[in-house]
Amino acid sequence: MTLEEFSAGEQKTERMDKVGDALEEVLSKALSQRTITVGVYEAAKLLNVDPDNVVLCLLAADEDDDRDVALQIHFTLIQAFCCENDINILRVSNPGRLAELLLLETEANPAAASEGAAQPPDLHCVLVTNPHASQWKDPALSQLICFCRESRYMDQWVPVINLPER
Repeated sequence: MTLEEFSAGEQKTERMDKVGDALEEVLSKALSQRTITVGVYEAAKLLNVDPDNVVLCLLAADEDDDRDVALQIHFTLIQAFCCENDINILRVSNPGRLAELLLLETEANPAAASEGAAQPPDLHCVLVTNPHASQWKDPALSQLICFCRESRYMDQWVPVINLPER
């Protein structure tokens, strides 16, 4: 490996870490502002009713989910809809970390874990909506939108990111 290749790989890793940090910040703000929709079915309903206010679509799947044909069909339909409506899309490769960020992890709620009957939340699709025009001035959201746009220019329509573990 040459020094240039090593440097390019280092820059890419650093850039992906910054995108992951920006996503964490956007999700944190969206949670506090209640502008987040979780679940494939709930996301489909919102996309049908109000696609103009959706600014970001996250599709989360791990290796086991990649073998789920029904989920992949849902993802394909959601991706097509988002592309048609100019909604930025990111694929998150570690749904466990996404669950932690969205405060949905069962360890965070021991009562729910002890019940055992509770269905885990569907984190395969998460939408962030834009309730106010001022949110467009959010630097973290702007960074994510820029990253999505740059990825599309490189023919990577659904870039995959790995949220950093904390």
